[in-house]
Amino acid sequence: MSTFFITGASRGIGRELVEQVLARGHRVAATLRDPRRLDDLAERYGDRLWRRALDVTDTARVEEVLGEAFREHGRIDVVVSNAGSGVFGAAEDLTDAQVEESIATNLTASVQLARRAVPLLREQGGGVFVQLSSMGGHITFPGFAIYHATKWGVEGYFEALAAEVAPFGISTVLVEPGMVRTSFYEAAQRVPLSEPYVGGPADTPPPALESMPGSQSGVANAIIEAALSDAPPLRLLLNSDAYELVTGAVRERLAGFEGQKESAFTADHEV
Repeated sequence: MSTFFITGASRGIGRELVEQVLARGHRVAATLRDPRRLDDLAERYGDRLWRRALDVTDTARVEEVLGEAFREHGRIDVVVSNAGSGVFGAAEDLTDAQVEESIATNLTASVQLARRAVPLLREQGGGVFVQLSSMGGHITFPGFAIYHATKWGVEGYFEALAAEVAPFGISTVLVEPGMVRTSFYEAAQRVPLSEPYVGGPADTPPPALESMPGSQSGVANAIIEAALSDAPPLRLLLNSDAYELVTGAVRERLAGFEGQKESAFTADHEV
């Protein structure tokens, strides 16, 4: 039996992960703003579900709850950093508060959770840290700039971290789903476009939920399989749209770099 620590467990992929991990016979230490939202699972699975209230932007509380989970369970095999939020709108139109909140929730909270989980995982001899990223950590869409900023930041931080912690037996998995049919899009804030952006690239509504190719249960299942595998991958690209869009963007980016080879090398020389 393995034990998972999961943030953002109230809805979407986080809730699905909790349900599937418990259904497989494992234990879950679930954190969310309102633990009562998991009352139904607590009734069904009893003490295999451990719950605590947590706002991931409260770093002191993150350290407290994480430490408590490790002490009470003896070992946490998989830490899943899942909590996140989204804001749709032209970059200029977002308020300072929306920018700061997005970075605090999607990037800073993930960094701070990892910084506090690593010593605990190292002390127990290893484990897996799963970070929810997105295909939006490799590609971009107009109207979603601050979300992309946080996910590109997550990609860089955890790629570097993975190399640092590998000698301790800690694996890091960056989960990169495409558009998944979850409540994420319903919960995302939508900022009305100011006049200069009306009719422009940012003036494109998000696709309808039913048209999104990604399955919430399929994504959760893939995450669990990867986390419990003998060799968890550094990156886990999920859903058909993510595969097509990300691989296409990487090929296009590489072609652009290759076209700049001559000018890149000339910059080695004094002028």
